[in-house]
Amino acid sequence: MARTPRHDADLLVIGGGAAGLTAAAGAARFGARVVLAEREPALGGDCLHHGCVPSKTLLATARARHVMRRAAFFGLPAPELDAVDFAAVARRIREVQAVIQRHDSPQRFAALGVDVRFGPARFCDEHTVAIGGRRVSAARILIATGSSAQLPPLPGLDTVPFLTNRELFSLDALPASLLVLGGGPMACEMAQAFARLGSRVTMVLRGPRVLPRDDADMAGVVHAALAADGVRVLAGATVKMLRAVSAISGRHGRLGGPGESGESVGPDGNDEAGAGVEAELEVPRGEGRGPLVVRADRLLVALGRVPETAGLDLAAAGVTTGKHGGISVDQRMHTGQPHIFAAGDVTGEWQFTHAAGHEAGVVVANAVLRLPRRADHARMPWCTFTDPELASVGCNERMAAERGLPVDVHVEPFAANDRALAEGTPEGRLKLVLRKGSSRVLGVQAVGPHAGEVLNEWVAVLGGGVRLSALAGAVHPYPTLGEISARAAGNVVSRVLFSAGARRLLRLLFGYRG
Repeated sequence: MARTPRHDADLLVIGGGAAGLTAAAGAARFGARVVLAEREPALGGDCLHHGCVPSKTLLATARARHVMRRAAFFGLPAPELDAVDFAAVARRIREVQAVIQRHDSPQRFAALGVDVRFGPARFCDEHTVAIGGRRVSAARILIATGSSAQLPPLPGLDTVPFLTNRELFSLDALPASLLVLGGGPMACEMAQAFARLGSRVTMVLRGPRVLPRDDADMAGVVHAALAADGVRVLAGATVKMLRAVSAISGRHGRLGGPGESGESVGPDGNDEAGAGVEAELEVPRGEGRGPLVVRADRLLVALGRVPETAGLDLAAAGVTTGKHGGISVDQRMHTGQPHIFAAGDVTGEWQFTHAAGHEAGVVVANAVLRLPRRADHARMPWCTFTDPELASVGCNERMAAERGLPVDVHVEPFAANDRALAEGTPEGRLKLVLRKGSSRVLGVQAVGPHAGEVLNEWVAVLGGGVRLSALAGAVHPYPTLGEISARAAGNVVSRVLFSAGARRLLRLLFGYRG
């Protein structure tokens, strides 16, 4: 007589984004009975619908527009460009999403043996979850509910219309002016994209510079590119008040001090008309005196992400949250409950799609195969897809300083790369962070053309323990951007190879007289 299973599923996955889909597919292919719960009406998560896919599609469109404007640089006739129809841009974004959506369809996962259910999920106890009112019990559970836009309690934010990544890509018209709050990857990418499409863009940063996670010299290259595209960056600014305005007009100026008259200002100081948002800012010295007022047609809030745990009733399962409000996990992605796991943005740590995929693989190994695999975040790469891109893996100079690690730094400029020169993209550099006095690479950063692709080779080098001499001796096709990696490795190795000691040894052995 067959034994009645104790639970409805071997693995219940809550969340149909990058982590959830990876885990569900992997577990089902190993023969586990998998139930996948998704609260949104379609699978794919934030990355497909409101994040990576639409943003990178928009960036490609903006880059194409930028290249058109630079036609004369390449010796071509300058074209006459019409104003951008953002509805057409948004339509192409949806077309790209539709192609990828087929891979993330319920039908595909059903064919793998996954029971896909739509509706909000809520824990009833440590083994039972209600999905749209129907209870499902599972031996093991993965929480992969992702993250949402962080909305800090800025004065007046609740009284003004604003955009987040959920609304940005479905606009029906290009804003004449855009005010961006934030200086992280999304803020930089979208500020540049909309500026290239024709919006007048102002960025407001709480900190002293863009991309604070990266080294200042590397982020500075991105800052210069933003400025070259017409983005106005106000760093170290404090939002004193946000107000909805019925019309945007006025001359370049600022609210005056006591007893002085004030003037309103558009992002570029030009007169504008139409509904919009007004931001009163406190800015550092150098921007003038008195509070600065910036007005724009639309406001984009890009101040980071927060883990999405609302409505899950984690307490009913004995699951706790910790840093950044994310679910606390160990290296095997266990929560405080050994049979409940969490992966992806909901942990509040490495909020990247590729990190979510890696962590989901760790969950499958532990939950399904019962193998004690640990997540490896030591060499987790990341990339900001501005133009130029900024990519990093391992330890950068900022991290080394925080950890008290003495390091040597080697920098290789893209201006010495023939492919970069041929394509008119010589800005940027490759930086190796080496352990002091050795050729051991602790981390690599690249800011320049297709830096994310250039970094892929270094992901393999660091992950596989490849020696710099091996990379320096590997033949790279010419002319490619990837040659910069071999050149950088070769220049580090050459410090020993062409040293005075090596010359003395060869003189002794072979009688060289140079």
